[in-house]
Amino acid sequence: MKKLCAAALGAALLLGAAAPSVRAAGEPETAAKAVLLMEKETGEILYEKASHDKLEPASVTKIMTLLLVMEALDSGAFTLESTVQVSARAASMGGSQVYLKEGEVMSVHDLLKAVAVASGNDASVALAEFLAGSESAFVERMNQRANELGMADTTFMNCTGLPAPGHLTSAHDIALMSRELILNHPKIREYSTIWMDSLREGAFQLANTNKLVRFYEGCTGLKTGSTDAAGFCVSATAERDGMELIAVVLGCPDKDARSRDAQALLNFGFATYTVMDVNPAQALPPVNVLLGESETVQPVLSGKSRVLVEKTKVNQVETSIALCSDVEAPVEQGQKLGEMTVTVAGQVVETIPIVAANEVPRLTVLGIFQELFERLFMAR
Repeated sequence: MKKLCAAALGAALLLGAAAPSVRAAGEPETAAKAVLLMEKETGEILYEKASHDKLEPASVTKIMTLLLVMEALDSGAFTLESTVQVSARAASMGGSQVYLKEGEVMSVHDLLKAVAVASGNDASVALAEFLAGSESAFVERMNQRANELGMADTTFMNCTGLPAPGHLTSAHDIALMSRELILNHPKIREYSTIWMDSLREGAFQLANTNKLVRFYEGCTGLKTGSTDAAGFCVSATAERDGMELIAVVLGCPDKDARSRDAQALLNFGFATYTVMDVNPAQALPPVNVLLGESETVQPVLSGKSRVLVEKTKVNQVETSIALCSDVEAPVEQGQKLGEMTVTVAGQVVETIPIVAANEVPRLTVLGIFQELFERLFMAR
């Protein structure tokens, strides 16, 4: 029978996490209908306004298109050098476009540039058809992935963001899909940070629709959008001092207001919060193993222990360790042996599991007798 006994090893640590649900002073002022600011690594929401209102996203929709393409790319389904033949339907897309022609062949790499930099509707449909056979089949995948990500406010009707009845999402949901894209597919930065580039061996020039890429320090993307119905929208990402933020802005009256709102959100986040490592104040002692081939097992923190903290509270962080005194074999690698609790100003903000660094098999019957014999012999 396995035992997990709590033995408190309290330790103060001047690092830690914050409670993002407690709003900091100096909140940003925004003109948009809805906004949300999220920290990438922890997924914590730092600020929000009308974040679950269902609104038209315009070309910010293409974040999901890019996500599905990057997931397929990273899974090995195809490569950046794979070629796509443009259909008549893809070539017929209006709005933002790179003027693809029916029958034209373009690489996945160039089509990704066309979507991420120039917001090409024709390139989006070409990629959708390449992945799923048709845009409608691709849209089914978009909605399925949205459901998996918990995007309860979202219904996609196309892969471009062109106006369509029922094509709605929210600032909250856009932040979720943006986080999934930049957290798990960092290669997208190679496209979302392009300011100017070209297609067709330099014959067609591209300029990023996201002006923050050029004018905002640390900007890493991500996607703009605008239609008469949606207004001006953006999911803007930026990184400073090891922390990356996602600022979603929906329904601004003009592109200048869109940029101001995104910058106000990002400035607020960078001025107010930081992401920091938290570790035990002293080395974790080995845990005794009963009836194991090894007498002890080394406990370690489960994964990275990085947490979000308000900058004004970095000196109010404490950690405490609860660790079992012994455990019965067999011990599996990754088996929970305890936990580290992180508090800020007395409030628990994170509980990080402590697990076994390696497995410890159970002694056989023969092994148990040998151990007893050795102990009796050594006792003489």
